[in-house]
Amino acid sequence: MAKKEKPTFYITTPIYYASGSLHIGHCYTTVCCDAIARFKRMDGYDVFYLTGTDEHGQKVQQAAEEHGVSPKAFVDSLADRIKALWERMDISNDGFIRTTDEDHEKAVADIFTKLYEKGDIYKSEYVGKYCKPCESFWTDGQLVDGKCPDCGREVEEAKEECYFLRLSKYADRIRKLLTETDFLQPESRVKEMVNNFIDKGLTDLAVTRTSFDWGIRVPFDPKHVIYVWIDALPNYITALGYGHGGKNFEKYWPCDMHVMAKEIVRFHSIVWPAILMALDVPLPKRLYGHGWIMLDGDKMSKSKGNVVDPFILTDRYGVDALRYYLLSSMPFGEDSTYTNELLLSSINNNLVNDLGNLVRRTLAMSKQYFDGDITKPKSDTVTQEDKNFQKAIDSLLPAVRADVDKPQLSKALEKIFGVIDLANKYIDLNKPWVLNKEGETARLNAVLYHLLEAIRVCANLLLPFMTKYPRRIFDGLGLSVPDGFDGAKYGVVKAYKTTEIEPILNRLDIKKELAELEKIAEEVNGKKGKQDKKENAPENKPKGEDEKMEEITIDEFFKTELRVVRIEACEKVEKSKKLLKSTVFDGTRRRTIVSGIAHVYKPEELVGKNAALVANLKPAKLCGILSEGMLLCSSGEDDLPHLIEPLGEPGDKIC
Repeated sequence: MAKKEKPTFYITTPIYYASGSLHIGHCYTTVCCDAIARFKRMDGYDVFYLTGTDEHGQKVQQAAEEHGVSPKAFVDSLADRIKALWERMDISNDGFIRTTDEDHEKAVADIFTKLYEKGDIYKSEYVGKYCKPCESFWTDGQLVDGKCPDCGREVEEAKEECYFLRLSKYADRIRKLLTETDFLQPESRVKEMVNNFIDKGLTDLAVTRTSFDWGIRVPFDPKHVIYVWIDALPNYITALGYGHGGKNFEKYWPCDMHVMAKEIVRFHSIVWPAILMALDVPLPKRLYGHGWIMLDGDKMSKSKGNVVDPFILTDRYGVDALRYYLLSSMPFGEDSTYTNELLLSSINNNLVNDLGNLVRRTLAMSKQYFDGDITKPKSDTVTQEDKNFQKAIDSLLPAVRADVDKPQLSKALEKIFGVIDLANKYIDLNKPWVLNKEGETARLNAVLYHLLEAIRVCANLLLPFMTKYPRRIFDGLGLSVPDGFDGAKYGVVKAYKTTEIEPILNRLDIKKELAELEKIAEEVNGKKGKQDKKENAPENKPKGEDEKMEEITIDEFFKTELRVVRIEACEKVEKSKKLLKSTVFDGTRRRTIVSGIAHVYKPEELVGKNAALVANLKPAKLCGILSEGMLLCSSGEDDLPHLIEPLGEPGDKIC
């Protein structure tokens, strides 16, 4: 009989832009996809997991020039760093694509030519707005308060000869795709795309540039460079061999799951389907846009400089600790806050206290009472309580499988640790030490067997999420590490021969670790510590010594527009301890201002107060809220911000 072929499963991360520092925000998407890929492999699927780097574009060319190297040399070094990070994080990707790969460049040139010959690409002139940081063109109707709708930064006027993709041609089909199928998830992303882009009318998209030359040239018009969308997005099919005879395209396409952060969902849910429709290529099955990892109330971003280095964290606490934190702490689709304290608490509470203590206690008792030899109990030693425990163990695999398919990885881990919690309570309820003292040998063996079975099944299901500690657990159980889930149910093992193992993680002194991490951050970022700040404070300086500060010209000062505003409403920002969201009236219009003063003021204390506003500050998103200016505060001996309350009426200029 011919061997039955495994069902295929194709999952992708976005290709990461080859510039700047790497941080745990990059890790989140990649670790999520890795956990899903590992789970699917163990669940009997033939998996292809793709990640890679986006290496063309104006920003890359400019960054290379600033570093005094060629663009290719610049992206080579960054691609190597990204690969090193994925190796550190135990990422099991099957493919790694670079948009500078020869096969990809040739396939993209062929795709562009095919779309042009079909009439889906045409030549014209772009006149409109351009966001340089996002490398995105916008119409006036797409701007938010005159700013880029993606990043909130200023846009500039642009006029350039371009080739355009007839995106408008596919507007009706894309609307149906988003509103009549479950192609895009979660539902909140669908509403964003329909309300912000589809309902406002899809306009044709500029897909070439002539103002720089680092990219794939249009074969029939080489002064044009193929721009981001038709260069980067097709990586998902060119990596499988589309356009150059690869067999993997026929085997794995259409993609089962594209996963990315929410800021690039627009390109993947609107532009990418349009390209595939124009090519007559089947669409991906599912697209997931997850939330952001927030740090100090703002999105973690290399451009903001508020990043957390995964190499430092894994050097100190291990890969499993960071993988577990990323996968367990962030409900898929929602934003999540990162702090060092939350990471350390998850290590102590979940990995050391719950899982670690369960394994340590059970293996120690097995060794102490039975020299590690535990056998499957006879039915007459099994209580109703044991049967309930068995049922919880047996129900775990289907529940975790359902969560991974959604994908809700934090819920999957919550269910696994729910059984771990039950096992810890089972120990306390049955008191093996009392059973041993009273000579209840058969019952003691039964209790330990049930605990070992719970540990084994949980460790089996943790293998896709954590790559090291579950393997150590199987060493302690005296069993080989399973490559699937066939044994992830109660009663499979007839007899155990256990040994005690060293804990992979020890309980952390959180206060001490926070101080160490702060010290490391100061060293890495070149910042001075708190002691330096105190030593350099005015009151600690010799009399007559002036504090050095950067001087500006009077012209630079007058660029700042300060206005009196009145605070009409104020509320706390969810998921942030420091931020308040205020509605202020500046004499002409109402603005939303986000300020880091929640640790000093209650919202109701600010309503009705005058404040000094930096009115011409570029808007920026804080905790997902667009802040349209900044309220001025003073800082006294207590080193706390105190709102400056000027006299006058809203709109008065402060001079």
